[in-house]
Amino acid sequence: MTNEIKRRRFMGAGSGIALAAAAAGGLAQAPAARAEGAAGPAAAQATGVTVAPADSRYPDLTSGMNQRWQARPDKIVLPRTTAEVVAAVREAVSTSKRLSVCSGGHCFEDFVFNADIKINIKLSLMNQVTFDTAMNAFCVGGGATLMDVYEALYEGWGVTIPGGICHSVGVGGHITGGGFGNLSRQHGLTVDHLHAVEVVVVAADGSVRSVIAARDSADARLRDLFWAHTGGGGGSFGIVTRFWFRTPGATGGPESLLPKAPSEIYLTLANWPWEKVTQDGFSRLVTYWGTWLERNNTAGTTAGSLYSWLLLNHRDSGSLGAVVQLDASLPDAAAVLSDFLAGMDLALGLSSATRRSSGVLDSAYTTTRLHPWLRGTRYIGSISATQLDPTTRGIHKSSHLRTATPQRQIDAMYRSLTATTSPSAFAGIVLSASGGRIASVSPTATAVAQRDAIMKTNFESLWYDTKDDAKNIAWVREAFSEVYADTGGVPVPNGVTDGCYINYPDADLSDPAFNRSAVPWHDLYWKGNYARLQQVKRAWDPGNVFQHRQSVRL
Repeated sequence: MTNEIKRRRFMGAGSGIALAAAAAGGLAQAPAARAEGAAGPAAAQATGVTVAPADSRYPDLTSGMNQRWQARPDKIVLPRTTAEVVAAVREAVSTSKRLSVCSGGHCFEDFVFNADIKINIKLSLMNQVTFDTAMNAFCVGGGATLMDVYEALYEGWGVTIPGGICHSVGVGGHITGGGFGNLSRQHGLTVDHLHAVEVVVVAADGSVRSVIAARDSADARLRDLFWAHTGGGGGSFGIVTRFWFRTPGATGGPESLLPKAPSEIYLTLANWPWEKVTQDGFSRLVTYWGTWLERNNTAGTTAGSLYSWLLLNHRDSGSLGAVVQLDASLPDAAAVLSDFLAGMDLALGLSSATRRSSGVLDSAYTTTRLHPWLRGTRYIGSISATQLDPTTRGIHKSSHLRTATPQRQIDAMYRSLTATTSPSAFAGIVLSASGGRIASVSPTATAVAQRDAIMKTNFESLWYDTKDDAKNIAWVREAFSEVYADTGGVPVPNGVTDGCYINYPDADLSDPAFNRSAVPWHDLYWKGNYARLQQVKRAWDPGNVFQHRQSVRL
């Protein structure tokens, strides 16, 4: 699939995330873990970098992937150690300058880059991935990208975390927002395997230090701080300089402490030309896809592990599409995948399928290949021309659904996707699968409240020229508002919809012109978990040093 998926469709992202070089195999051992609450160590040799406006590197560091958002900070600090992060935060506090943190820049909103930011702390040089024997867990620097993590964990130990498909996304925002990916129905969310975080925090008196907060910390306040980083989003409590990963209950050597990466995966790329898609066929496809997830939602089963993205591209793109991934080693994997694919073709009324010798269905519209896992992960993260393009402008809105998409919402989607007053050709609605192992965790065990949702949606548009801002922003806003018109223009938590995803942040949720419901923006993201997040905020950031337009409020 080269020209049919022309868009940045694979966003496992959130605020404050990283662009960094790959760690070399991840075989080095981390320094021994410090006692919880201890200050960060001084770095003997390594020193960070400071970039001022006159520096030739400055223009490259004042924006992230979304070129709608720009900053002109007094300086950009690129630390190499926790101690240097502490020093940078201390300077911002002592001079009363607004700071932001970036481990890469995939944030959809202006939380990292805006006119108020005076000191930006970019973590991209803190990208090490190691095994920490003292902690008995894998240690990941706050500036590592997902590909840094995938390569190091897999090549070093054969394990992985169920993270996002866009591999230049950094762990800083992805993990703290409760990141998900193609292995999440099989293994849960990334935060379900998080063991501890090292966080630079600011006390009420303005003093700055680093603390280690773990899932099993003896101190309840530290346990609360850890919990807040399992889906509470970035930029609210402090700066995470290190993450430690170990699956709860896992024992043995490093090779047993995280999920085993599949040896091989089936990857299916689908492409259905819009000229062959009727309104009834579109409706049947969206209904079938959601109903299949409802019926195949049991953790630990092959069907409950199948992952799919349904790409409802605007008609001007030329086609609809889908991406499907399944661990090829699971029982009856080929048959489960073939049946799922046949159902999509049949729903559209376009079936012309043949089965390959492997037992996997191919048709004129779907192509399945068997890939080694890491090769497939690299491939699927780079098949879109715009996915890793740092020159695009964008707008995104999200929702969680607990059931298959209702007919009225499908009809509204169809009208928006076939509107003749079109936005960019890179506009559409992405449905991504949820459920399976994700749903096996309590909605209060982590800060991620939407545990029983069966899918996420991402209403989006990407474009290049500032002159196209208005029409693209308007199209996404109108499409989203029309789909959720029955609940005030937003997906309020109820029996069908279940709020929004903090890693696809949407500042419009705070604006009564766009959120006409009685549900505030923070409850759309976190529902009943927001009150506990506020308690953590008051305990660990009483001066509101770490803030943005939708950070947790005091």
